[in-house]
Amino acid sequence: MSELASSLEAWAPEPVESTDRVGGWSVEAFAALLDQPSPLAGGRAELPPMWHWFGFLEHVPERELGADGHPAGGGFLPPIPHRRRMFAGGRWRQLRPLPVDQPISCRSSVGSVQVKAGRSGEMAFVTVRNEFSLHGEPAVEEEQDIVYRSQPDPPAGAAAPARGAAEEPAAEQPPFEHELVLNPDAALLFRFSALTYNAHRIHYDQPYATGVEGYPGLVVHGPLLALLALELPRRHQPDQWVAEFRDRLRRPAVAGTPLRAWSAPAGADGWQELATGVVGGPPSLTASALLRPAGEG
Repeated sequence: MSELASSLEAWAPEPVESTDRVGGWSVEAFAALLDQPSPLAGGRAELPPMWHWFGFLEHVPERELGADGHPAGGGFLPPIPHRRRMFAGGRWRQLRPLPVDQPISCRSSVGSVQVKAGRSGEMAFVTVRNEFSLHGEPAVEEEQDIVYRSQPDPPAGAAAPARGAAEEPAAEQPPFEHELVLNPDAALLFRFSALTYNAHRIHYDQPYATGVEGYPGLVVHGPLLALLALELPRRHQPDQWVAEFRDRLRRPAVAGTPLRAWSAPAGADGWQELATGVVGGPPSLTASALLRPAGEG
C-alpha cells in the first residue's frame, strides 16, 4: 500500500448537519463583482443556481490555518502529509430553488475516497456530498470532487515543480450560442476569496502560488469558473430553469488572462454544453446543464 493510501485507510469522518442562511448582501456583492444587476431586483428572493456557495462557510480560528491558508486539519480534510488541494468539479441537482435570507439545512458527508495515479504522482479524490433541505423537504443535492496530493515545500531557493502552463496553445473555438468575457485580475480574485471565506494562498499570494505550489500565476478559483459558465443561461435564457449541472476542471486558469465562457444550443433533451477557459485556448472547465421551462419542477 502506498504512503498516500495508507494515510487514508482509517479516515472516515462523520456526517455533519448544519443550518445557515445565504444573505442578500453576499448575493448582491457577487453580482457587483461580475458588473451585473442584483438578481434580487423586483423583490425576487431565490438564489441563482449554485450561489449557495456564499453560505455555509467554515470559519476556523486563525491559529488553525495551515501554511497554504486552508485549515490544517479536521472536518473533511484528509490527513495527507504536505497536503495540496484542488477543486476538480462536481454534480448539482435542484429540486426547488433555495431562498435568500431564510434558514436552510444541510447534511454533509464524505461520499467516496479514491487514490489514483496521475502524471504528477498519486492523488486522492475525495467526493463530499451536500444535501440541502427546506423545512425537512429536499431542495438541492450536490457532490463536490476535491483532489489532494502530497507535495512538500521546495527547499529554500529551489523552484517548485511546475503546474499548468503559462502559455496555452491556440484552440479552435466550437460553435456557440452565447458567450461572455471576463478579465480575472488580482483584485477580482481577492474579492471572490473574501466572499467565499477562502484563504487558500494560491488565489492572492503570488510568491506562494508560483514559488511553493508551482503555478504560473495567481489561480482562478474553480468554483468561479463554474459560476461563470452558469451565468450564460442565467443572463440569456431567463425563461429556462437549471435543473442539473455537471462540471469538470481540466486545467488551471491564472489571473491577468481574459477568460471566455460559452454555451452551445441546448439539445432536444434539454442538456446544454458549456465551458470556461482562456480566450483562444482550451477550456479550463467543461460542463453541461439540464434546462427546463421556468416553473417546471
